[in-house]
Amino acid sequence: MNQSAWDLFWTSLGPIVHGAIAGTIPLALASFAIGLTLALGLALMRLSRRRWVSSIARVYISIVRGTPLLVQLFVIFYGLPSLGILIDPWPSAVVAFSLNVGGYAAEVIRAAILSVPKGQWEAAYMIGMSHRRALTRIILPQAARVSVPPLSNTFISLVKDTSLASLILVTELFREAQQVAAFSQEFMLLYLEAALVYWVICLGLSSVQSVLEKRLDRYVAH
Repeated sequence: MNQSAWDLFWTSLGPIVHGAIAGTIPLALASFAIGLTLALGLALMRLSRRRWVSSIARVYISIVRGTPLLVQLFVIFYGLPSLGILIDPWPSAVVAFSLNVGGYAAEVIRAAILSVPKGQWEAAYMIGMSHRRALTRIILPQAARVSVPPLSNTFISLVKDTSLASLILVTELFREAQQVAAFSQEFMLLYLEAALVYWVICLGLSSVQSVLEKRLDRYVAH
């Protein structure tokens, strides 16, 4: 790599990192928070004894998991305007990613709830707890510990998936790399640089995940 390429690498690193800090990470955090809330509701619906409630959640999850995220993003940003619903790029991305996370994380949370021994429910009922109180005070805290590893993986995947938001002109990490590449015509260098930044972010998140798993592991019965 010649000197001019090195200069381009270092001068473009600032905008790309800024795109990650100001665009990619906030987009991932907002989408994950909303998606996790949706996932909890869907998981509880899937566990409902009312068949129609469970069926609604089942259909939603099936649609989300059976269609590409890119298609979901395009439906929201390019499709909804035909119905008179206009959403700006950033909110469109948040909606699409949140709905997608909700569909995938719902099954993770449902499995975590089912992993809690039934004896925990029975013990809660014996001391006079209602179903809702037993769920919030006894079951969900234990399920949360079990669901941390797969949900962490979901978040890491979401960080990488936010690159799709560049296709609807959301300014984030990959969009910044695209703009610099279009100006400099150094596509290989800039795309590899973007990949490097994504990799570093995911390494950091993986490290946090490992620490969190070790701390929670002592509270999970084996």
